[in-house]
Amino acid sequence: MSNPEISIIMGIYNCESTLDEAIESILSQTYTSWKMIMCDDASSDNTYSVAQKYVEKYPEKFILIKNEKNMGLNYTLNHCLQYADTKYVARMDGDDISLPERFEKEVTFLKENPEYAIVSAQMECFDESGVFGKSGGFGEAKREDIPKNTPFCHAPCMVLKEAYDAVGGYSVSNKLLRVEDYELWVKMYAAGYKGYNLPEVLYRMRDDRNATKRRKFRYRINEAYVRYLAVKRLGLSKKYLIYMLRPILVGILPTWLYTLLHKKRLKGD
Repeated sequence: MSNPEISIIMGIYNCESTLDEAIESILSQTYTSWKMIMCDDASSDNTYSVAQKYVEKYPEKFILIKNEKNMGLNYTLNHCLQYADTKYVARMDGDDISLPERFEKEVTFLKENPEYAIVSAQMECFDESGVFGKSGGFGEAKREDIPKNTPFCHAPCMVLKEAYDAVGGYSVSNKLLRVEDYELWVKMYAAGYKGYNLPEVLYRMRDDRNATKRRKFRYRINEAYVRYLAVKRLGLSKKYLIYMLRPILVGILPTWLYTLLHKKRLKGD
């Protein structure tokens, strides 16, 4: 359709077995004023071919681009943003599922609450055995909360394109690998934008319930660094620097204790 309201940006990498289901969940949205921009990050499987068939079937809805070599999610999403010319930008991952009313509810919220530039939603975690947990917390994310944890689930978010433009998109740095979204929120809040988490579950993230210590320690260092940036850029009291320690401490917990705490968090205990 002409002049869609939402650009969906999706980096795809070696997800040929799940990409059909992810895209079909977008095609099933009750809100249809969108276009999807997919960027293949030099996949070594048939991901590009799977995506290409949707471009051929729905040429007015899908754009497919690719990186010449593997560049990581930060760069890949910025590549997608070059083709985004709509009022809203939504995220999606190639192995997840957006529930049918996701876009309708997120667009409605942003239109009815113009003081917010970012909206996200609750997210369920699932695997081949079904749903086993969900994210928690809803309402407005305050500046003071940002050093404590990333304020929004990245994949279910919808953001004003204006806010992306104001901060230059995602920062590309080895210091920000796996925390590109966290640093994005810091930049947007520093620029005067703010966001809100809806209480409804509108997204399902494919995950491994047994991957309790999957994150490498260097990514925990990156998270601590972003928490430092949050305190510095948002002009918060130095007392908030204490939250830099949390990802480091989590990284050195015994596996059995981390597993226990991780399961309790997913259950919302």
